[in-house]
Amino acid sequence: MNMLIRLVAAIGILLAAQGQAPVRPEVPESLKAPAGEEVILAAHATGTQIYVCRQGEDQKFAWVFKAPEAELTDATGKKIVHHSAGPAWKHIDGSEVRAKVVAKQDAPKPEAIPWLLLSATSHSGEGIFSRVTSIQRIHTEGGMPPEAKFCDSSAAGKEAGTVYAADYYFYAPAH
Repeated sequence: MNMLIRLVAAIGILLAAQGQAPVRPEVPESLKAPAGEEVILAAHATGTQIYVCRQGEDQKFAWVFKAPEAELTDATGKKIVHHSAGPAWKHIDGSEVRAKVVAKQDAPKPEAIPWLLLSATSHSGEGIFSRVTSIQRIHTEGGMPPEAKFCDSSAAGKEAGTVYAADYYFYAPAH
């Protein structure tokens, strides 16, 4: 199934390269990009979700999400985007987009981080990301926090990363 998802994403990326927009992926209603927006880039990410062990107001220790660190690739496997804290995505053309989560849904796989819909909050540089208005993170694998038993007073302030993969779809207003 995962290979089929990657094949569909690859076809979408190839169509985009030929001037045809990739198709919108099938997602739950709450994660659909607004009407009037079209997919301008689809890419596959592999990287790490970084967590910090912190003591909460309830005095209990827990892993708290800090930031992602991932590389996004096109259908040929070429690195085209760096994803980092913000959350932010920087394209190799120099353009960058930052966004905030507007909707979240548990992933179909219980060991995977949630699927997200994000809305752009700022842009920098000229390039493909200068027009991005919405971003989806779907088809997630892994990335969940480490086991709670590894976060206690002796681990306070320590960081831990978990490997994840996902597909990202970037949307802009349709022409």
